[in-house]
Amino acid sequence: MNAWILLGIAILFEVIGTSLLKASDGFARWGLGMASIACYWICFGFLAVAIKTIPVGVAYAIWSGVGIVAIAVIGLILFKQNLSIVQIACIGLIAIGAIGLNLTTQIEAKAAAPDAAAAYRVGSGTSPE
Repeated sequence: MNAWILLGIAILFEVIGTSLLKASDGFARWGLGMASIACYWICFGFLAVAIKTIPVGVAYAIWSGVGIVAIAVIGLILFKQNLSIVQIACIGLIAIGAIGLNLTTQIEAKAAAPDAAAAYRVGSGTSPE
């Protein structure tokens, strides 16, 4: 499966897990707390496979950045939490950074592939022609 899809699934379970953690009221509602732990366990399983392909720093930045934005929106809608204009602007910057990392990593991965093939041909004694 595509590493970016795996990262997306990891983000989804992280966001669900964090939402359940909030809903558990500090584990006072232990069933929701246990469900949160299960979601985190699934999340880290998918994240572990995704970082076999995506550079760990990029994957973690996107995972945490998208998670922050999603949880902020969920906090506003489900948990009726307020954010100031400055906080919303800062969360917007996080979203821009996560999108930028995603876009530039995809471009770099495609650009690096021909170089790797050329290096293989040169190292194996075959000519690039």
